[in-house]
Amino acid sequence: MSKHATPDTESKPVGDEAILKVAKEIVVKFIEVGQLSPAKFGEIFDDVYKAVRKTVRS
Repeated sequence: MSKHATPDTESKPVGDEAILKVAKEIVVKFIEVGQLSPAKFGEIFDDVYKAVRKTVRS
């Protein structure tokens, strides 16, 4: 168990909806701070979604 996880969070699977929300928030934040053009949202979102999913599923 990681030092930040509790027994409750360790055993609960992360749903696809939560992964989508996190990925969207990350991409939106990059747009807000000017690091990403809104025109690239679709292209970058896919990469961010896959990275978040891989992280929480591993």
